[in-house]
Amino acid sequence: MRSPVAAALAVASLGALGAGFTATSASADWQPNRPVEFVVASGPGGGTDQFARLVQSIIQKHELMAVPVIVSNKGGGAGSEAFVYGKGADGDPTKVVFGTNNEWLLPLVTKMGYASSDLRPVASMAVDEFILWTNSEAPYQTAAEFIESARKQNGGMKVAGSQSKDTDQILVRRLEKATGVKFTYVPFKSGGEAAVQLAGAHVEANTNNPQENVGQWKAGKVRPLCVFSSKRLAYKEPVADGKSWADIPTCVEAGIPLDTYQMPRTVWLPKGTSDEQVAFYAAVMDKVRQTPEWKDWLARTSQSEAFVTGPAFADAIKQDETKNRAQFAEDGWLVN
Repeated sequence: MRSPVAAALAVASLGALGAGFTATSASADWQPNRPVEFVVASGPGGGTDQFARLVQSIIQKHELMAVPVIVSNKGGGAGSEAFVYGKGADGDPTKVVFGTNNEWLLPLVTKMGYASSDLRPVASMAVDEFILWTNSEAPYQTAAEFIESARKQNGGMKVAGSQSKDTDQILVRRLEKATGVKFTYVPFKSGGEAAVQLAGAHVEANTNNPQENVGQWKAGKVRPLCVFSSKRLAYKEPVADGKSWADIPTCVEAGIPLDTYQMPRTVWLPKGTSDEQVAFYAAVMDKVRQTPEWKDWLARTSQSEAFVTGPAFADAIKQDETKNRAQFAEDGWLVN
């Protein structure tokens, strides 16, 4: 699942998150004394669900917490169900919410039963990268050729994405502004559906993350044109056609003046919890990210580590919300 939140941190601000982390140590005076619930802002099998369940398994395997951890999915309303649930758990440190940047973006574009301030940020742990993909039978071999073809079609080129006013559509709008080219955005329920539509040549492109399109790439149905990152992806193992993720040029390299666009994987506590409780979970997440299981998951899903907590995380959220509020107002999406 990806939400307008995906748009917020999904922009260039995420680079600042990775650079701004200051380690926070957990207080020895507090730790949970009853089972902890990981509340997931997506349905079973989604990216956020996989994220939360991986963290749960690492905590259990390495005995990072002394109490059991259960996972519950509350993905209704583009994930807002989980955040509303977190609001209702005011002051309860055993309710840990897992989401993306949708936590602070959703309330900007849709009337919600919570405000971003109803939850306390604990950590941003990793970021999804985004790639411009096209069908393997398409005549264009490069991003520059793709943009030129779209320019000639003058709005006729269809680009698939997950949801409306969400990460993918925000990225497509940024792509339009960066190139001066108009696209027709076609929303689907998920990145998986967008992948199927592109593989079947029902649309000309999508902006899926690596994990969502890797199956179609291996099957020879789609082709990556460029990655919306300031540098190439790090993973050099061959994936398809003898190419690795590291062989995909950045979009700037490919001639598209649009730099980093990413979606963070985030962790939250309800408002009313203490600084010591936030510090405890931040320290646990810090230990999680240092395990081989976490590093293997990042490599398998082609995500980038971007661990941020404390004031650096809070400041990055404010900056990103401000930037996206301006874009949403310009596009007529803003409701709050």
